[in-house]
Amino acid sequence: MARPIEIDADSLRADIERTGEFGSVETETGRGRTALPMDDANVRARNYLVDRMEEVGLDVRIDAVGNIAGRWTPSTSDSNAAPVVAGSHLDSVPRGGIFDGLLGVYAALEAVRAIRDSSVSIERPLEVVSFTGEEGTRFADGVLGSSVAAGELSVEDALELSDGDVPLGTALEEAGFRGTGRLDASEWHAWIELHIEQGGHLEDAGVPLGIVTDITGTTRGHATIDGSADHSGTTSMQARQDALVAASELVLDVEETANEIATTGTGTAVGTVGRLTPEPNAVNVVPGSVSMRLDLRSVDQLEIDRQVRAVENSLDELERERGVETSLEIPYDIAPTQLSERVRDAVETAASRHGTETVTLHSGAGHDTMQVANVTDSALLFAPSTGGYSHSPKEWAEWSDCAVATHILAASLALLASNDDQHDTDQ
Repeated sequence: MARPIEIDADSLRADIERTGEFGSVETETGRGRTALPMDDANVRARNYLVDRMEEVGLDVRIDAVGNIAGRWTPSTSDSNAAPVVAGSHLDSVPRGGIFDGLLGVYAALEAVRAIRDSSVSIERPLEVVSFTGEEGTRFADGVLGSSVAAGELSVEDALELSDGDVPLGTALEEAGFRGTGRLDASEWHAWIELHIEQGGHLEDAGVPLGIVTDITGTTRGHATIDGSADHSGTTSMQARQDALVAASELVLDVEETANEIATTGTGTAVGTVGRLTPEPNAVNVVPGSVSMRLDLRSVDQLEIDRQVRAVENSLDELERERGVETSLEIPYDIAPTQLSERVRDAVETAASRHGTETVTLHSGAGHDTMQVANVTDSALLFAPSTGGYSHSPKEWAEWSDCAVATHILAASLALLASNDDQHDTDQ
């Protein structure tokens, strides 16, 4: 008797909730967690994932930068064929939620288990991958492990990245997650990442699954403004070179530029100054210097370029008008990413067969998929976010929506691994 692909929603929930306990934080509303790359919470989450992969029967390997991969090679498949891969990441932002990253990892694991226990025959191996350091909270500005897997960052350079106290290589060694070799995403037949939407489009539309057409480009800048630290009581207003006042003007310029471009262009441009550090940061001292972190995004590269030029022009004007010295570095610059029509078509076919309504949409957040998509056909799927919250303990996805999305993920993986677009993955 044919056995269809059946998702164990309780197991999926248990894995996410259990991992959410690692690094849990007290909060009045929702469930929060802090799990930074190679901290205690992240290491516990990694160990739990490895154990769960082995329980499901996957062959687990860890590469030199700590990326975790578990492979299932069914007897019906060619073990040398390029695998179909799904996953996400285990790290979080400080005081983040329990779905960002975790949903993608454990939905992939449950999808592979469900395919294994079904009667669906596939011709390619399946893999579940958890990338190191997606959020950019430690060692790098983001998508660290997937950058290595995509060949954008060398293993050697990645291992030398430091959080200011310890290099990544040392942290991996101490955590027991410094493996060997390099996970090579260019060798994959296809990649799919399932993620919580981090917005309210799906909830507003009442649709359980979003298929992303493109991912925003992201440019992150480090700006510094140097003035003169002086006594706040004895330095006249006319004699000051207040770096914080100058920085405030730049913050407003970033907002004004993004608003203007969003109104006249694609509507996806956003500009944020998310971190601002004045020195010496004392109430009775005129700020002598300020360091700033800027985040500029759009699905149109020209709109990002316009924002960067506007920042440069603002800094030049501050030097002329306020007598300060400025600098701007761009250590993180990822272009907008178009996602694979082939893989999106497979998802749409799987959803149609299952009777699941979908919508297409942009992703305003960056994901590991934007790196992987540079070297292999890739798709990004969204499950609805309750209230649109993310990077917050208020982040939530209904468990029923998670199960539906995971079912479509499984059916899509099976379809892609069958080498036959007409293969019935819901038999």
